[in-house]
Amino acid sequence: MLTESHILLTLASIHWIALMSPGPDFALVVQNATRYGRSTGIYIALGLSFGILTHSILSLTGISLIVHTHPVWFALIQIAGGSYLGWLGISTLKGLYQRRHNRHQSPQPSSSSLWLDNRKQAFSKGFLTNLLNPKALVFFISLMSSLIPVDFSASGKLLALVILWGLSFFWFALLAWLLSSQRLQHRLQSAAVFIDGLCGVIFSVLGLIIGYHACTTLTLFA
Repeated sequence: MLTESHILLTLASIHWIALMSPGPDFALVVQNATRYGRSTGIYIALGLSFGILTHSILSLTGISLIVHTHPVWFALIQIAGGSYLGWLGISTLKGLYQRRHNRHQSPQPSSSSLWLDNRKQAFSKGFLTNLLNPKALVFFISLMSSLIPVDFSASGKLLALVILWGLSFFWFALLAWLLSSQRLQHRLQSAAVFIDGLCGVIFSVLGLIIGYHACTTLTLFA
């Protein structure tokens, strides 16, 4: 029988591998850290990690499992997540188009209130991108149900939440830090348009696929 320490180590290892897999979270950090710099990337990472923490709590308490076992509820979450990813993709492509046709426009002056809004927006964007991702919901249900036994101690569950949140923030913050280093920034600026376009397409396609599957599910129960 596995001890709690072995279970937590297995949990951390699986989660770490999953974090490094390309997906919406990864693309969001790459896009924002490349274009807007380190601070925005860090706040994106913080939002993503809190989204993961929320999924972990919902999975441990069984709420996510209840949602997943009700096809209509899960389909509604898929529609919300797909719509949000699609909105991110369209907004990115629209912003790319506008920037290419308004290069002569001078940037807006920065202020403390604007910086505060940007930090809030970065955190919210990261949080919602992860929270509304139906694949994340399914992943954490599978992870928690297969590894965390019913008789797992309260301190063990709390430590599991800390591990999942800590690894998530560390990875995405590290990614944002590396991508926004001065040397790499000079190299990435020339590819910023390509990165924005690629991320915009990824978000749009993922949103479309998720939305399509959700609508298909709803038609079966209509």
